[in-house]
Amino acid sequence: IVGSGDSVYCEAPRKEIYDFVGNYMGVGGEVESLGLENTLWANTVLASGKALCLVAYVGKEMRSSLNATQPRTKVGVTDHEINFLSKLLFSLLFFMAFVLVAFRGFFGQWYFQFFRYFLLLSYVIPISLRVNLDLAKLSYSLFVSSDPLVPDIIVRNTDLPEELGRVHYLLTDKTGTLTQNEMKFKKLHLGSAVFTSDGIEEIRSHANAAFGATAPSSSSTPWMREASGGRSRRLDMQLREALLALALAHTVTPIEEDGNREFEAASPDEVALVKFAEAAGILLVSRTSSQVTVKAPTGELMVYDIVVEFPFTSEAKRMGIILRERATGVCTFYLKGADSIMATMVRYNDWLEEECGNLARDGLRTLVFGKRVLDPQEVEGFMEKWNSARTEQTNRKEAMHAVQGTIERDLELLALTGVEDILQPLVRESLEKLRHAGLKIWMLTGDKVETATCIAVSSRLAERSQTIFTITNAATKSAASIFLQRYKRNAKNEVLVVDGVSLQTYLDHFADEFFAAVAQSPAVVASRCSPTQKADVARFLQHYTKKEIAAIGDGGNDVAMIQAANVGIGIPGKEGKQASMAADFSIPTFSVLTRLFLWHGRNAYNRTSVLSHFVIHRGLIIAVIQMVYTAIFFYAAISVFNGWIMVGYATVYTMMPVFALILDEDITPQIADTYPELYQDLQKGRLLNLRSFLIDVFKAFYQGSTIMILSVYVLWDDEYFTTLHLSAVAFTSLVLTELIMVALEINTWHWLMVVAQILSVMFYVLSIFLLDDVFDHSVIFTLDFLWRIVVVTLVSCLPVTLGKFLKRKFSPPPYAKLV
Repeated sequence: IVGSGDSVYCEAPRKEIYDFVGNYMGVGGEVESLGLENTLWANTVLASGKALCLVAYVGKEMRSSLNATQPRTKVGVTDHEINFLSKLLFSLLFFMAFVLVAFRGFFGQWYFQFFRYFLLLSYVIPISLRVNLDLAKLSYSLFVSSDPLVPDIIVRNTDLPEELGRVHYLLTDKTGTLTQNEMKFKKLHLGSAVFTSDGIEEIRSHANAAFGATAPSSSSTPWMREASGGRSRRLDMQLREALLALALAHTVTPIEEDGNREFEAASPDEVALVKFAEAAGILLVSRTSSQVTVKAPTGELMVYDIVVEFPFTSEAKRMGIILRERATGVCTFYLKGADSIMATMVRYNDWLEEECGNLARDGLRTLVFGKRVLDPQEVEGFMEKWNSARTEQTNRKEAMHAVQGTIERDLELLALTGVEDILQPLVRESLEKLRHAGLKIWMLTGDKVETATCIAVSSRLAERSQTIFTITNAATKSAASIFLQRYKRNAKNEVLVVDGVSLQTYLDHFADEFFAAVAQSPAVVASRCSPTQKADVARFLQHYTKKEIAAIGDGGNDVAMIQAANVGIGIPGKEGKQASMAADFSIPTFSVLTRLFLWHGRNAYNRTSVLSHFVIHRGLIIAVIQMVYTAIFFYAAISVFNGWIMVGYATVYTMMPVFALILDEDITPQIADTYPELYQDLQKGRLLNLRSFLIDVFKAFYQGSTIMILSVYVLWDDEYFTTLHLSAVAFTSLVLTELIMVALEINTWHWLMVVAQILSVMFYVLSIFLLDDVFDHSVIFTLDFLWRIVVVTLVSCLPVTLGKFLKRKFSPPPYAKLV
């Protein structure tokens, strides 16, 4: 190619992966069009055969590079709350230092004294909190990924386990997520008769008669109804044409591997239709880029040359092909597509619109088939225009669509097919539990309104007692406004169904008003959604509700939505692993969500909250002790405790019991699954709010001041009152107080919690023996010393324990009656 002198024209680099414009120009002036079918994008796997390639784009000009976006770094709401509390702690530290300076007096170099106090009280800032939380997040991720009840969960983002416990809205795809993306042929409608997959033997009988394999039979069965009654030759021929359309108009390639016959296609819908045609007696023998070969029920091979193919696109919503039968030379144009497109291209009929609605209400995906026989002159004229349009270097797509439109008219309506997308296992039960847990579920799909609505009802996304409000074709601001005003009258009790056109109008012109209304809806179904619209919905919903949004999908078209949501969940499916790889969590099926949210999310959020409170309290209480000590001893900026035991306080003395709280469980997995309503209490976000922080501050000030003041007064005699003994009593009481507070917080004891408590006490006792300059061995093991520790510890812990008991008695948590 390089030495031939020929040249290749390629369009400028752009993001669009479903389109390509280029020309191959020979030395003699001949021009051949290059389109999408001539391209292999980077990372493409060639399924069969060989390809000779010319590299057109490299580096940053590649489609994959141009489409690559830097995913945003997700930070959970829990982390934001902890950051806010950390800022409050810094303010509190500043205030405590200022109070000491104020009581001492603003004389001399008081600002130096302020910084001394500031450094002495710096234990208020929980430096170890970040380390503890990161280790806890890693532990939660390990708990999730090693759950024996739900294998194959992959945690790709270890920063977000707590967010699973406070989700308010769940955005879900339909095909492959709520459904299995496994298509099963259900109905074939010919206008005068309806055939179902249950009566395949009778269909084969009709097909055999149509192709001359058997003589016509007069038998009929209840699953088939005919407008004229009985079976006629006309019906046989209708079925013949419909089955041929199913067997010929597709992109399915049959593959034989180890004696197994499999199919490869761009869409599972096409495979279902081809399999149905084969079950009816028309076998797809082979399909290449230039010909299609099928075997009739008589055993005759029917070979068709592909004249031109019009691939399916999301914009066109149809797929067409012109075939020339080798035996007769007759050219036939087959076209299949969505009923909204095909209705304007087929000849007048009085049944298509009604039957499409009927099939959609049954939850079936519909396709309309039509054909038109072309005479040789028409084919020749069309190909001349088509080849000219294909070589256009500007506006090629528009030119090709215009030429294609010249034959997409006056089509003979052949058939209407209905294919069922089977629901995922336990989808109904899962959606019901999530709904009872307080989640509002939005289904965003590319399917038509009727199909999406039916799936919403059959999957129990919309309860049968709820009414459905549908907004379609609201392309103008006035129409969209009228629909929205009607819906707002009863938004809390109506499930909203909106199509992509109307949704875009609301996003562009009424975003505030629209999301304020639909946020109250029990469920929302958005049909004919583009990937961009899905991501926009996730972003707008976060912005206007300020709530946690989770998104789940299985295909590449869901990646934008998954990355835009607070928590992205992917399912590896038949469309690939793009969604799974881009998500924060990868799960095998939709039903796993219930355990992920109701159990793992609950535990992670609860445990992180308790862990954070104890780490904050641990730093606060020792700062308060230091503050009281400084105030008692004439505002001297002297540390109350030795440096070695201060290092041990945040590590070996208290770290293990506090961190072991990540093993605590307030309820059992069975209770969490049986009573999903318990999840609603977590959605209120009260575990790390300002009120809980102020309670921590109050407890720390009470216990810290109590420990220090009592340690002074119980030692008030000549024998014991030394700073060394004061430090030993206060610090021992402090460690015991922390261990007791941790023990009282535990709901379900784990053996590691017991080990942590025992090890902490052992390490402290060992420190007493090792640190001679800190602990006076002649005094510390006497009864006089021990009773002083007991008194200080009891006065420090009893009021707090009593308050906890009274709160649980008169204001018990929602789960208290179930445990």
